[in-house]
Amino acid sequence: MDQVVSADMDDTWTVAGRSFRSRLVVGTGRYKDLEETAAAIEASGAEMVTVAVRRVNLSDPKAPMLQDFVDPKKYTYLPNTAGCHTANEAVRTLRLAREAGGWNLVKLEVLGPPPHLYPDMPGTFEAAEALIKDGFEVMVYCADDPLAAHRLEQMGCVAIMPLGAPIGSGLGIQNPAMLSLIIEQAKVPVLVDAGVGTASDAAIGMELGCDAVLLNSAIAHAREPVLMARAMKAAVEAGRFAYRAGRMPRRMGADPSSPLGGLIR
Repeated sequence: MDQVVSADMDDTWTVAGRSFRSRLVVGTGRYKDLEETAAAIEASGAEMVTVAVRRVNLSDPKAPMLQDFVDPKKYTYLPNTAGCHTANEAVRTLRLAREAGGWNLVKLEVLGPPPHLYPDMPGTFEAAEALIKDGFEVMVYCADDPLAAHRLEQMGCVAIMPLGAPIGSGLGIQNPAMLSLIIEQAKVPVLVDAGVGTASDAAIGMELGCDAVLLNSAIAHAREPVLMARAMKAAVEAGRFAYRAGRMPRRMGADPSSPLGGLIR
């Protein structure tokens, strides 16, 4: 038993030289207030939180500040480019974030137009190249495309984050085969990002072999966000255990769980 506990404690993941025990990364937006934000994040057990630079107050001390409720000494802040639709917007936003808070590890997303907000991959490649050249450590949101994911890794992105489904849709992982291919080829962490709606979706992502799951709306839009945060924590842990354990093979026919030999006649 002690060996099992020790192995669990050692089961960390690392991105850009930073190690984390929690494999759940959560957002800080869309909650009813900052108190609820803090309570849900605490319940999730997350150690890394995403921050939409264009939508959250990080510098005006006269207005409510996220840092007063979610301590940047306790959590790793991951500034992101939510709401950016061009490479120039995304690069400018993250340069401002670095000036404001000194953040170098960032999440890049360049979105296509509504209503689908699908990743704009040409814009993503352009922004990633500029940011990496500028010394940023880029965790990148992308399409569930193994070729695009490999290209981003070759460019120098420190983590690949393919979508499970469109942002905020709650549809769950729609293309597990492509995610599996991305995971299989990657030498950097892979996080499923966007589309998770409930705990089973998060567990599936982990069972596929993702290093972590990133989500926001699934908790913030739940009827009881703090309770859903606890559910997501448990789901990510269960999915990781299942991945490490190795699932039984699938088969078309039945395989009786009890031996057929030695029956009482």
